[in-house]
Amino acid sequence: MNWNSFGEAVLPFLRAFLIGGGLCVIAQILVDKTKMTPARILVLYVVAGVLLGAVGLYARLADLGGAGATVPLTGFGYLISKGVQEAVEEKGLSGALTGPLTAAAGGTAAALVFGYLVALVCKGKAKD
Repeated sequence: MNWNSFGEAVLPFLRAFLIGGGLCVIAQILVDKTKMTPARILVLYVVAGVLLGAVGLYARLADLGGAGATVPLTGFGYLISKGVQEAVEEKGLSGALTGPLTAAAGGTAAALVFGYLVALVCKGKAKD
């Protein structure tokens, strides 16, 4: 493997790391420097993903950063906005209600199933 092909293979991972890491750094700064609760920061990230997706900016970020942009909560917001846009184009205004549910159904179902499987295997402990 020559250096150019190695660089082409590593570059997508580097971009995903930098973009995903940048989103995490912003969230950590918000936790450390503001009085915002983590729950409010999570909501802020989802809403930011929806708004950036609605105006078409998050699609560029997702193309550039891959999983570094689509896996965090901003990516969930982007998925919701993308689902709404596609469903409204296809079904009209009623798609605004069904689009986000349809777009996020696969990921939500996977999270529930794997969370349940982990709960079956692991023993939970009460916090002291």
